[in-house]
Amino acid sequence: MKNILIFFFIFCHLILGRDGFAVKGQLSSVTLWKTVPDGPGPQGGNKISQKGSYTNINIPKLIIHQPTNPNGIAVLVISGGGYAHIESGSEGNLTGEWLKSQGITAFELIYRLPGEGWITKSVPFQDAQRALRIIRSNAVKYKIDPDKIGVLGFSAGGHLAGYISSTFDTVYYPPQDAIDQISAKPDFSAMIYPVVSMLPPNNNTHSFKSLLGKSSDTKDQIKYSVEKQVTEQTPITFLAHSEDDPISPVENSILMYQALKEHKVPAELHLFQSGGHGWGLGKKDTNTGEWANLFLNWLKINGIYK
Repeated sequence: MKNILIFFFIFCHLILGRDGFAVKGQLSSVTLWKTVPDGPGPQGGNKISQKGSYTNINIPKLIIHQPTNPNGIAVLVISGGGYAHIESGSEGNLTGEWLKSQGITAFELIYRLPGEGWITKSVPFQDAQRALRIIRSNAVKYKIDPDKIGVLGFSAGGHLAGYISSTFDTVYYPPQDAIDQISAKPDFSAMIYPVVSMLPPNNNTHSFKSLLGKSSDTKDQIKYSVEKQVTEQTPITFLAHSEDDPISPVENSILMYQALKEHKVPAELHLFQSGGHGWGLGKKDTNTGEWANLFLNWLKINGIYK
């Protein structure tokens, strides 16, 4: 039944045209900043392609997928796109609606891109950190348990989710208000076909190009490799990847899983024989769509989802 529900959302995504924006138009959103740091960034408003890909992001925000009867769990959903665009149409929007159907309040992150004129390349980390604090600060408003707030990311969004999960105490921006005194640590993390390592031989991704580039040195490559940031304080983590992924090799998730085990962080890794990259809630004629139910079961095992 749950698999049928997943494919129902995919079907709706296709027939609505403009990749789900008939649904998205009904959703509320909240901006992240009183004053966006490290500007000026791009001029004009966000640009959204017909496939739901965001660029030209000068005002980052959260799009809220709020269930009628929230169960207390919140998830910050982060789409991929190589840190060059945000694949909301095929990843974040659909996943936000699916989580909503499970009673989970999903906050889809529209984050700044490092190549769009910002002073620092760390603007996505600033936005993700601030977003987690905003979600936790609004726990009462959205009927959220402040101890059940997680992050879920795809591809480059998986890199961002994993990175912010281990570096939650890093000061990425000057505090602006009382919200910035709130913990930015996720209670759980999910990384779906993630980019993880920025070290050879896994440094051929667009994420590597966007954050570092060919002229980067080993020190910076280590700094931005998620597996090198894992500590005993990293939250429990769920990983899913296809073995034939041509964009982010499966070794990325394997490296992450090994790092988590070395630091005794509870983790679960699912590898699918086929599916390639960018399958969102699942690719036709593969079993990649099973990750969603596996994720819910993992939340149950860890006492988060009931």
